[in-house]
Amino acid sequence: MNVLVVGGGGREHALAWRLAQDPEVTRVLCAPGNPGIATVAQCFPLEATDVEGLLALAIREQVSLTVVGPEAALDKGIADRFRGAGLAIVGPPKHAAALETSKVFSKHFMTRTGIPTARFIACDTADAALAAVAGDRFGFPVVVKADGLAGGKGVVVAMDRAEAEAAVRTAMVDRAFGQAGSTLVIEECLTGPEVSFFALCDGQRAVVLGTAQDHKRIFDGDRGPNTGGMGAFAPSPLMTPEFEATVMRTIVQPVIEGFQADAGYRGFLYVSLMLTPDGPKVIEFNVRLGDPEAQVVLPLIEGSFAATLLAAAEGRLGPQALQLSNWAAVGVVLASAGYPGPITTGVTIDGLAAQPAEGVTVFHAGTATEGDRVVTAGGRVLTVVARAAAHAEARTRAYAAAAAIHFEGMQYRTDIGAGFR
Repeated sequence: MNVLVVGGGGREHALAWRLAQDPEVTRVLCAPGNPGIATVAQCFPLEATDVEGLLALAIREQVSLTVVGPEAALDKGIADRFRGAGLAIVGPPKHAAALETSKVFSKHFMTRTGIPTARFIACDTADAALAAVAGDRFGFPVVVKADGLAGGKGVVVAMDRAEAEAAVRTAMVDRAFGQAGSTLVIEECLTGPEVSFFALCDGQRAVVLGTAQDHKRIFDGDRGPNTGGMGAFAPSPLMTPEFEATVMRTIVQPVIEGFQADAGYRGFLYVSLMLTPDGPKVIEFNVRLGDPEAQVVLPLIEGSFAATLLAAAEGRLGPQALQLSNWAAVGVVLASAGYPGPITTGVTIDGLAAQPAEGVTVFHAGTATEGDRVVTAGGRVLTVVARAAAHAEARTRAYAAAAAIHFEGMQYRTDIGAGFR
């Protein structure tokens, strides 16, 4: 089959790389792709949000299955458009994508379906939000979330009233996030370790894709500002079979049932969990795979990934659709100087031509080509991933491989996956 991957980051490189390993996949296409993806797929210069252009490409190239990477494409209704044209696609319809694109919709959906989550209040004016903070309804710390997509910057954990009020004004008065901050969710701050849980849904049932833990802050020891993710490891040692069964029963299945009357939820479901003393609770949903979590989860999936994705797209997942290996994976993000703030692009990357060690894969995220050089083109540039029998060994391999790569100003955390054997 011909498979089209929509997107051009590290997550999409991992998807294209994994799909290319399946014997039934004749050809992998990607739009827009990047220099790393171009080593395993044919890339086309179409933006992920160019729904009509992507549809024309899929028809022209006789694509059997399309896999959507970024949430922006799903928010544009790409899944609705492709299914309307009779094409198989992995991704929920636009109205279900609101689980990620609208925090208010997501919280009300969870309340309506009985999914465990933090207590909250939705505010559509600054005065209402400031009153909610002043009322001390949830105590401190308290979480302030912009309703819409804000590039990963719309969530503030405020330690006191002054911080909370500043977060409200930044979003609703200064409009730092544009329309995304026109409505806010104020919610209690859950406590406990965080785990990322991934499922694949076909509208009626779901299978587990894996679990992971990521590191959001820029510096070692979880210090500094939040980023899109500085590294991850999989599977999560905290996720027991009992926890997994609980998440499937109390969270994933209610999501599926909640959308069954509206064309169904078909695609990836990423559940950001807090393992609280009262059991797992949802911090937020994403309607696609995470980045950099996808880069450590996908190398642990065995069997025919493409056939399983096609079955999900067509509403016919079986109970034994996937096999997950017993190995572990650790991924280290190499970022540009200044990230997550202003960065300089076009910096030459050295060391990519070297053959990576066994079990090591370098996924491109923010890269481009200039002549015969590969250069930086984003804040998060590469994810160096190693697979091994245990987390500690995978971690050693990943950092050895990362040390062989260099670009001016390169920064990365040295404690990704530390403490797990």
